[in-house]
Formats: sequence, C-alpha cells, structure tokens
Amino acid sequence: MLGKLIQPEINELIARRSFLSLKEVLVDLTPPEIADVIEDIESEDRAVIFRLLPRDLAADVFEYLQFEIQEAMLKSLGQGEVAAILNEMAADDRTLLLEELPANATKQLLTLLSPQERSVATQLLGYPEYSIGRLMTPDYIAVREKWTVLQVFDYIRQNGKDKETLLVLYVIDERGKLLDDIRIRKFLLAQPDMKVEDLMDASLVSLNAFDEQEKAIEVFREYDREALPVVDSNGVLIGVVTIDDVLDVAEEEATEDIQKIGGVEALDEPYMQTPFLQLFKKRVGWLIVLFLGEMFTATAMHYYEDELARAVVLATFIPLIISSGGNSGSQASTLVIRAMALGEVSLKDWWLVMRREILSGFSLGLVLGIIGFLRIELWSSFSPIYGEHDTLIGLTVGITLVGIVMWGTLTGSMLPILLRKLGLDPATSSAPFVATLVDVTGLILYFGVASLILTGTLL
Repeated sequence: MLGKLIQPEINELIARRSFLSLKEVLVDLTPPEIADVIEDIESEDRAVIFRLLPRDLAADVFEYLQFEIQEAMLKSLGQGEVAAILNEMAADDRTLLLEELPANATKQLLTLLSPQERSVATQLLGYPEYSIGRLMTPDYIAVREKWTVLQVFDYIRQNGKDKETLLVLYVIDERGKLLDDIRIRKFLLAQPDMKVEDLMDASLVSLNAFDEQEKAIEVFREYDREALPVVDSNGVLIGVVTIDDVLDVAEEEATEDIQKIGGVEALDEPYMQTPFLQLFKKRVGWLIVLFLGEMFTATAMHYYEDELARAVVLATFIPLIISSGGNSGSQASTLVIRAMALGEVSLKDWWLVMRREILSGFSLGLVLGIIGFLRIELWSSFSPIYGEHDTLIGLTVGITLVGIVMWGTLTGSMLPILLRKLGLDPATSSAPFVATLVDVTGLILYFGVASLILTGTLL
C-alpha cells in the first residue's frame, strides 16, 4: 500500500517535527493507509499524528486500527478528542470497540457520546453477545412504496450523507415493517415518475437481530449481497449489516476453528499480543489431555510385550502404522469440519459421509498397504533383516494399514458430526485428538492381525 511506501518519508517528517508537511502527506492517503502508517510508528508519536487529521478522517482511520492501538489511543487523547472520534464512528464499529473494553471504560466512554449516539450505542450493546444485533448499524435509507423515484433521490440527497451504504434501499410501511430491499441500480435506470412499488420484486432476504452471527455468514454467502436488512421479531426494520462486518466475523470464526483443529484453545487476542501466561494456559490443557490419551498407547504396548519379545521386528513398524492412521484421521476430520462450517454437510448427511469415508479409507489404505508390502519384500531381497517370514510380515503390515486407514478416516469423519449432534463445537475434534484416539486402536488392530497371521511362525 501507498502508506508503506512513503513510511520513510513520514518517519523523517516526524523526526524533523514538520507537522504542516506531514498533514499534507497524510490527507492524501486513504483511511486504511493512514492506519498502517500509525501502526508502524513509535507509540509516543501516534497521538501527535492523529491530532493532525480532520475530525471526519480521524474517525474513519480509528476504525481501521487494531484494538490494542485503539485502546492506547483512547488513553493518550484528550476527552474532547475521544468524544469527537466516538460520535463520528460508524455505529457498528463503535459497538465492536465498546464491547471489547472493560465495563468501567465502556460506561465512561458512553457518557462522552451525544444523546442520540448514546441511545444507539446502548441499544446495540443491549443485544446478546455474538448476535447479529451487535453487528448492525442503524444508518440506512428507508423509503415508502408510494414514493416516486424522484422523491427517493430527493430524500437520499437530504439524508444519505452519513449512511453506511447507499447500494441498497429498504422499503417500509407506515409501521416500519420491512417490505422489500431494492438495489440502487434499479432506481438509476427507472423513470423519475415511477413509483417504488413498481420496482419491488418481493425477493426479500433479511436477518433477525437475535440470530447468531454465523447465520449472517451463511446468508451472505448464499445470496451474494453487499448488505442485508435486520428486523425484529415483528418484522420491523431496525438496522442493516454490511459485507465488511461479516467478513470480519468469518475471519474470526475461521481463525478460531483452525486453532482448535491444531489442538489449541481459541486465543482471545492476536498471537503476538497474547501474554505468555495466557498463551501457556491456552495450550497446556489440550496437551495434558492428549498426553493422558497417549498413555493408553503405552498401556497397549505393555499388554503386547510378550509378542514384541518374540518378534522384535514388529516394533519396527509401529510408528509407520500409527502415523498412517493418525494422518488419515486428521485428513478426514479437517475435510468434514470445513464442509460443516460451509454448510456443505449437515447432521442428516452422516450416512453419506460414512459411506464415502469407508470407501476412501479402503482405497487409501490399499495403496499404502501395497507400498508397505512391496517395501518389505524389496528390502528382504537385499537383506535378511526380516528373516525367513518376510512375506508374512509384509502381509501383516499391509493388511493392518488397510484397516487402520479405514478406521482413521471413519473416526475422523464421524467424530465432528457426533460432536455437532451433542451441541458441541466440531472443531474440538482436533487433528491431534483424532490421531491420539487412532494410535491406541491402531496398536490393538496391528497386534490382532499379527496374531492371526504370524501365530505358529514368529508368534
């Protein structure tokens, strides 16, 4: 971005305290570019630069800053400057900031808002956490069905300056009930004397303020909209949600799922801003659970120590067996979790998923089993390491690989669905958890197959 390219020039102007020249440079940048500039300079100079910006631009820039920097800026700026920023901020972005701050800080900042903005902020904060009501903004254009296109444009010119979006206009009745949403393109192409009701097509899609934010992601993805109206339980229009806010939620959800899949409790802050003690707490719990799970692997090996003593060569392939099962399980778990997150797989599809994964597991296991068998046979032609029963050992490894990969894919695919059925987050069936589960059962399967094939020879 341009802000990154001119960062050395900005640093030099700050060092020389050439604030007039610095202001001329900054006002030519976009709000995201100025935010990048502020984040890349020394903390003590951030407030100085911020004070150079016009009030409207400062509020826009503030919305793009990271939360940690926003919090620090609120402490370093004067009360009047903070009040100006908060009153100029978009309602949805301001709600996001206030809900992240401690309760006492939020109360203090609410007192800085104008009566109108305080009413809006209080209303939005009153919705449940992680609900669509926390995402919406009341800044939209609503029109009446009996208005003409000319009246609509006159209304937009008078009231549209500070609205969140003008891409979509919303049609309401005299009680405020939402009737339809119409893209601005239709108005631009319509005759001035046409009425709004003539442009309505009843293809209305809306969100409920009390729905979870994940619902908004699904609806935006399905209907490909730039903005969606939000209604209350009576169908009254109370706000809109725009795609930029939903993208932020989608990023947070994806990050949380990825962290859980990796066997880490979801972080509350960016990795580099997470304190060491908190990072330790987020990771140690899962590691203890996985460690205790792996103890069952040691117990299983102890149970088969007589077989291992008689056929030490079997121990050579234990890492190969359990890693193949764990890898296949992790693959299946990741694929199914992501498919469920995208709405491609639901609970009623469990049987279809099972059939696919059994077939996939058998095919993948057969490939690995053949490779394992050929590897042992090929190695035996050059070395006596596997003894005279190398073919039987190869069959043991090959058949076990087919079974363990099938079991791994089945476990990895069904566990997320089972967790969703129980009302839990499927992402908690993380790859390490599936791998640990498959490790234990893989050993039992391995020695079971060995007992069937090698009894009377090595066993």
